[in-house]
Amino acid sequence: MLKNSLYYAKILLFGEYGIIEDSMGLSIPFGSYKGALTFEEQNDLSNSSLKAFCQFLVNHPAHNFDTYLHLDLFEDDIQRGLSFKSSIPQGFGVGSSGALVAAIYDRYKKDIPDASSPTKEKLVNLKNLLGKMESHFHGKSSGLDPLICYFNLPVLQKSKTEMDMVGLPNTPKENKGAIFLLDSGKPSETQPMIHIFMQKMKEEGFRKMLKTQFKKYNDACIQALLNGNKTPLFYNLKKLSSLLLAHFKPMIPAHLHKIWKKGIETEKYFLKLCGSGGGGFVLGFTTDYEATKVELKDFKLEMVSSL
Repeated sequence: MLKNSLYYAKILLFGEYGIIEDSMGLSIPFGSYKGALTFEEQNDLSNSSLKAFCQFLVNHPAHNFDTYLHLDLFEDDIQRGLSFKSSIPQGFGVGSSGALVAAIYDRYKKDIPDASSPTKEKLVNLKNLLGKMESHFHGKSSGLDPLICYFNLPVLQKSKTEMDMVGLPNTPKENKGAIFLLDSGKPSETQPMIHIFMQKMKEEGFRKMLKTQFKKYNDACIQALLNGNKTPLFYNLKKLSSLLLAHFKPMIPAHLHKIWKKGIETEKYFLKLCGSGGGGFVLGFTTDYEATKVELKDFKLEMVSSL
């Protein structure tokens, strides 16, 4: 009998691509979408996907997955019809594969002392392990998505070797501002976007921009949000949104370029990538959500939190 564990979607508020170059990253769980392992609803497509994932874990002895996971039990459950029932949209940048990896790790992990409240070092080690597991789906993974989905808590990645679970300031629901998702209307694929990024990294000017300007505004946004300071948050959001439009245009669907630019010019809202881009959701920030819904009436918006 499966325990009733739900694994929620995640949203990377800040840090897309920049975390590769040691910018800070801030990711939060998002309860509107979720998934769970089940035997109750037979799903051949999901079962086949789990079988391929299990074979990946078994056939990569260099990663020593069997040291951490009961892979024999995983194989047995797949034979019994295990599937992953999920409402998390695939290809929209909100952690569909991260939730699945978290669910598999949680169910089949071998007994690990203090796993519920790990030290910062264990947190990094677990992120690395989950990243190796998730690489089956993306080719390369930081492990941050499944880590968020596993603990269901916001995580601040300060650097590649330092991270911590954090709390976000309580914001009154009557506040007019909001963090929201904008549906681009089409799914994205992570690997092609990563390839474009790696090609851009060969350019000295792009690398310099990422290490100086991008890191500066990205990290300043995180600090302002965690401290509950809206004025510096929106000042740096404008800078960050402008940088993304100038240097990450291939990752922004073409039909969004106009509203992206309009937000920067009017300062009524600011858009940024939600994950790798190329489609899926785009993340938005505004001081007046009701007014922004009117401005963006042609798009489907979904509130993440008040601001």
